[in-house]
Amino acid sequence: MLEGVNVREALTWLALAAGALLAMWGALWGVTRAIRRYADRLEEEDREHVDEIERWAQQLIRFARRSIEAITAVLALAFLLRRLGLREVQLDWAEVLLWLTSRGLRILLIIIGAYVLARLLNLFVGRLPMFIGFRAGSLTERVEQEKRLTTIVRSLRWVSGGVVTSIALLIILREVGVDITPILTGAGIAGLAVGFGAQNLVRDIISGFFLIAEDQVRVGDVAVINGKGGLVEGIRLRTIVLRDFDGTVHVIPNGAITELSNLTKDFSYYVIDLGVAYKEDVDQVMATLREVGASLRADPEFRDWILEPLEVVGVDAFADSAVVVKMRIKTVPRQQWAVGRELRRRIKKTFDERGIEIPYPHLSVYFGEASKPFAVQVDDEGRRDPTEAAPGRRASD
Repeated sequence: MLEGVNVREALTWLALAAGALLAMWGALWGVTRAIRRYADRLEEEDREHVDEIERWAQQLIRFARRSIEAITAVLALAFLLRRLGLREVQLDWAEVLLWLTSRGLRILLIIIGAYVLARLLNLFVGRLPMFIGFRAGSLTERVEQEKRLTTIVRSLRWVSGGVVTSIALLIILREVGVDITPILTGAGIAGLAVGFGAQNLVRDIISGFFLIAEDQVRVGDVAVINGKGGLVEGIRLRTIVLRDFDGTVHVIPNGAITELSNLTKDFSYYVIDLGVAYKEDVDQVMATLREVGASLRADPEFRDWILEPLEVVGVDAFADSAVVVKMRIKTVPRQQWAVGRELRRRIKKTFDERGIEIPYPHLSVYFGEASKPFAVQVDDEGRRDPTEAAPGRRASD
């Protein structure tokens, strides 16, 4: 089976192998250089999409490299089989040429068509942000909108690429003579089984897509989801990640979200219910609160965070020992707590300076006119004098 191999023939094999490697490297170098030159020219013409062009060039280079390596490996294997004398492996070049010009050509066209279609869909999905556009707003809002659109584009690219690849594989299998009817039937049954078994997964993915598309919450927001509050650190198609003030990370499936409260959507409010003593003049108290709010807004450290003056709503309730005055202040997202803490500190200092009482719970005991208090005298040692009579009583009693 294996024929004898002499030194001269071995050197010939080595020379042929080296020549094949040099040819492969030369082809790789030429294709890579051509793609790079074309990509550089596109980048010069379109400066706005440099990153996308660069990514496209890298993908095309990887595809060309793998294709050349695969073709070289197949040719090298066929040559080695012939040289090793494995005569059982016979290739009828006429049949090979016929196959290449018929089915092989169709398979090649299918691969090229699938690749072109995938690239067109990829480019179309990548242009979605241009068609949708950005709403007018601050730089932070525009950055958040761009993040949301990037997540949607990435998901649509993944779905479109998977669909095109699956269809192309099925067509190629049919071209090589494989009956795809059982495959389609099995895929349908498997899809049905997976659909029943992975209902929660499908529900999470669909809910996550609409969660991102509708811009209900964004990364960096502070939200309360199903009773769990914290900073939104990640929004994925299946889960959303919250980190609370203690540092605990909560991972919540998107399909399980029944209640979502976004505390930092576009702007925020900090609300204070302040209790003052009943003896205080309420109008004077509210005027003082507005002065404190104005001084806080004028502070260079806080004025960029405050969107509107302090809004003193008025008397909101009559509590057991205090008159409750409600107020709120509008801030940029995520800064309401810092502004609110400083506002509370300044209110306390100002009230102390002006003698405005902030009551605290206490208990007063009053006997009324029917039962007057007893008069008690205490000596130096703290003992009550038993001979001291109460008012209205005689000592003999």
